[in-house]
Amino acid sequence: MITVAKERNGVGLANDVEPGIAFGSCPLPIMNHKEIVMAHGSGGKLTQQLIQKMVLPQFKNELLNPLHDGAMFSINGAKLAFSTDSFVVNPIFFPGGDIGDLAINGTVNDLAMCGARPLYLSAAFILEEGFPMPEFWRVIQSMQRAAHTAGISLVTGDTKVVDRGKGDKIFINTSGIGIIEPGVNIHPRRAEVGDKIIINGPMAVHGIAIMSVREGLEFETEIASDTAPLNGLVQAMLAAARDIHVLRDPTRGGITSTLSEIAEQAKVGIRLEESCIPISEEVKGACEILGLDPLYVANEGKLLAFVKPREADLLLSAMRAYPLGREAAIIGEVVNEHPGYVTMKTRVGGTRVVDMLSGEQLPRIC
Repeated sequence: MITVAKERNGVGLANDVEPGIAFGSCPLPIMNHKEIVMAHGSGGKLTQQLIQKMVLPQFKNELLNPLHDGAMFSINGAKLAFSTDSFVVNPIFFPGGDIGDLAINGTVNDLAMCGARPLYLSAAFILEEGFPMPEFWRVIQSMQRAAHTAGISLVTGDTKVVDRGKGDKIFINTSGIGIIEPGVNIHPRRAEVGDKIIINGPMAVHGIAIMSVREGLEFETEIASDTAPLNGLVQAMLAAARDIHVLRDPTRGGITSTLSEIAEQAKVGIRLEESCIPISEEVKGACEILGLDPLYVANEGKLLAFVKPREADLLLSAMRAYPLGREAAIIGEVVNEHPGYVTMKTRVGGTRVVDMLSGEQLPRIC
């Protein structure tokens, strides 16, 4: 389980501080790691530990504390969502996409997971000296196409260049803002017992697409990233079932890390049905070759939706009528048992706990 930081005299302190440490007015929380490791970027336990012990205690406020895909707030009666993300994927070009459309789609999707209609984006580029100009142009063109597809405008940005050898080609940060229509109330803490959990298609595609390039794997059918803007799908879903409780895109850490976060935040149990979780044979085979658990592999064009049982079939039909939801499936439900945990009924009839990712399966995946 993640250890949540406590307070002492208004200062955030970690539960596992070492004895004999003298505390000043703003102490550095003592963690199990004395340096940043790759797993701190996995979206799993170490990422959560980094946020909970070091970042959140210093900046906590009512908008940040929910740790949703974006902050939601109102200005002059308009409800808005605001999100930011950074992209350090390696390689920068991969089957089905590149770092450019990934950056646009990633922030568009974070806004969509708040139930917002994305409006405007910023983009900041950190470029390494020596990065080929034709490759940068290819990334820019890809971003333009992705923004056009998503119906969002890039309105501001920044560019920095670092010395040769001090970066890795290109890093991109994007921030976005969108508007939430009246009556939409999507939040991870709204998950309630009985909710059905729906995914819009096969999992683990993005992570395996990138890993197959890194490892030089070739398959009879190319595995291409599922990166895509999900805002159109979300609007179709909201038109069919306005009271969707939770939306999340299971990127880093895969579907189980994402569901573990929701279970912990909402103080509910989640039970998955392994036989109902869609996965292609190519991805399943690649995971077996690479020794990866597909439940923890990153996705980029997938979402998880929580909805009341009476609306689940209606929502499922609406999703399947949309191109990005044709293979949507109900994969589990919210239960009373084991609050804060995710369990899974296996194909052979047993039950096992599926915990949040604790290490780094696939570094620099997004």
